[in-house]
Amino acid sequence: MKNERLILVTNDDGYASKGFAAAIEVARRFGRVVGVAPETPQSGMSQAITMYNPLYLRKVREEEGVEVYSFSGTPVDCVKMAFDYLLREERVDLLISGINHGSNSAVNILYSGTMGAAIEGSFYGCPAVGLSLDDHGADADFDAAQLFGTRIIETLFSGPVELPLCLNVNVPVGRPEELRGIRLCRQNRGFWREEFYRHEDPRGREYFWLTGAFVNEEPDADDTDEWALRNGYVAVVPVQTDLTDYGQLRNLCRFFPSAIDSDPASRK
Repeated sequence: MKNERLILVTNDDGYASKGFAAAIEVARRFGRVVGVAPETPQSGMSQAITMYNPLYLRKVREEEGVEVYSFSGTPVDCVKMAFDYLLREERVDLLISGINHGSNSAVNILYSGTMGAAIEGSFYGCPAVGLSLDDHGADADFDAAQLFGTRIIETLFSGPVELPLCLNVNVPVGRPEELRGIRLCRQNRGFWREEFYRHEDPRGREYFWLTGAFVNEEPDADDTDEWALRNGYVAVVPVQTDLTDYGQLRNLCRFFPSAIDSDPASRK
């Protein structure tokens, strides 16, 4: 039954963000909702945790079926606070992280606080979905992200899933009826090339603003999340935390034959 489920919602744009409110509306369709989100925007925090400063938690909203907390830490701090303190005696059935302003496709997953929180949630043995919309605008339309996020979650709840499970879901800009559907795909290979713009403050001290552009290393590949977004599909990428490069591990066996007793890459 709907009310038997407990859904945890977090994000990296802050508890007052429009995307967080949209994610809560998605979550409440499936059960009781507890939201724990950063007090201030925490984009780009990845898996960062707070170790040398005190952390402050306050309840900012309570109504039937929904509790929302503001937390002074990072997105991963929010997940840890929820699982290890607020909900330590309860079973969480799903973690939703988002809805993020801006895509977390390709290498962005490594920088993303949204996906850092989703990955952290998967460590606790519940399915986790990072949900992002490819729109940084303050007036972003989250209808499509809500609709397709709901469909994906319904699918997850329709039968047993193999854990750990963490999905990186990115939704292109457009009205729901304009999108072409859901596409399972892999993470695009690419990188960011940054530029630092130097300025001086009124006291003559130099400071810098960071900007940059994404370089797509495989623009013609049609099985990646970047291709899906460019072609009007919702991109769904299952992610894992094993960063071992098994191809290089196999190659290195040739140079360090005495360092291993068998080919570890063959066990993958």
